[in-house]
Amino acid sequence: MSSDTTVLLLLELTAMLAATLLLARSLRWLGLPALVGELAGGILLGPTIFGRVAPRAHDWLFPVTGGVSAARDGLIQFGLLLFLFLAGLEVHLEHLAGSRRTIAFTSALGVIVPLALGSATVLLWPDLWRLGPESEYLTRAVLVGTILSISAIAVVARILMDAGVMGTSFASVVMATATVNDVIGWTAFGILLGQVTGFDGGSGRWEVRVLLLAALMALLMGIGTLRGRRAIKWVMVRFDKGGSYIQVILLVLLLAASFAEWIGTHAIFGAFLAGIAVARTHEPRSQAYGALRAVTLQFFAPLYMVSIGLRTDFATNFDLPLVLVVLALASVGTMIGATVGARLGGRTMREALAIGLALNARGVMAIVLSQVALDNGVITERVFVALVVMAVSTSVIGAAAISRIAHGPSTERWIGANRQKAAVV
Repeated sequence: MSSDTTVLLLLELTAMLAATLLLARSLRWLGLPALVGELAGGILLGPTIFGRVAPRAHDWLFPVTGGVSAARDGLIQFGLLLFLFLAGLEVHLEHLAGSRRTIAFTSALGVIVPLALGSATVLLWPDLWRLGPESEYLTRAVLVGTILSISAIAVVARILMDAGVMGTSFASVVMATATVNDVIGWTAFGILLGQVTGFDGGSGRWEVRVLLLAALMALLMGIGTLRGRRAIKWVMVRFDKGGSYIQVILLVLLLAASFAEWIGTHAIFGAFLAGIAVARTHEPRSQAYGALRAVTLQFFAPLYMVSIGLRTDFATNFDLPLVLVVLALASVGTMIGATVGARLGGRTMREALAIGLALNARGVMAIVLSQVALDNGVITERVFVALVVMAVSTSVIGAAAISRIAHGPSTERWIGANRQKAAVV
């Protein structure tokens, strides 16, 4: 890489971080999450605003081809793997041990209803979506439905923490349900993506890919078994917690991501599974993880969110009818499915409604899935913009709604009463 290329890359990163820092902090004063400011930074620097105001300067600073573009994309993709690994760390399978009936009904209907509504709408009104050839339309429709059905466990956890209810049985049910939804959604998305793109990786037919994916999941989950935890402790004794131990974890992450990509799903799914597996060792609270988390959330994650705005013209591709349809499908589908599921699982109507509102937050996970679908030609930029607007809107609405419900005069008594049950639910 030449000196001029290096300088240009560093200027790009400087502009991206400066934009997200200023806008994210400014919008926090309005009570909006940092996600909104980071996306706004990308829209400001991208073709939507900067590209229109000063097209030559924009094309010079953010070229779409060449060494600078390749280096930027590589850095962003590695950061995305780290972020998905951290999202996997938020998945605690021990939450599944309690309230099995509530979790089962809420998870099932919380996935099935929005997935069915989304898929059916894409199939019934193809002119609204315009996703591609008829031969692949059914699979593409189910992929869109999958994006509409998945929750964002990291965003959900943040909302619950901000509301001060993370230690309650209500929060345990929400986190457990989000865990099941994420695992099902990501698995389905990875398999369907391989079908649409026709990418078999090095593994051959889709049946082989499913078997290899199951083998990868079993291998990674073995890290959380007794022998796996002993191996982690052995590593901890021989490697310092702040340096070499992170390298060992990164090796697990990169190998899992490489294998997932080779199978024909996607590298980010392997990173997500690696996070789930490592979380089962009960070590993610160590100083090593704290350092990795800080670098990822303060550097790589903002870069990724800004890069979304750099790639897409939100003004040209904003389709209000499609945005409203996507927002309605995602919100109504999840609210109905999760609320009815929780009610059938034995929760009161107030509890069930609160669970449905919490699970409706899509956040970064829906944006990541949408970006992967766009990069692989599964959806168009019109649909991508609509999905991004949906993800941001549901996160903002979910945070406000949960805060209001958690601190309402009648609900606060229920939340407080449930704190004593949190340890056993």
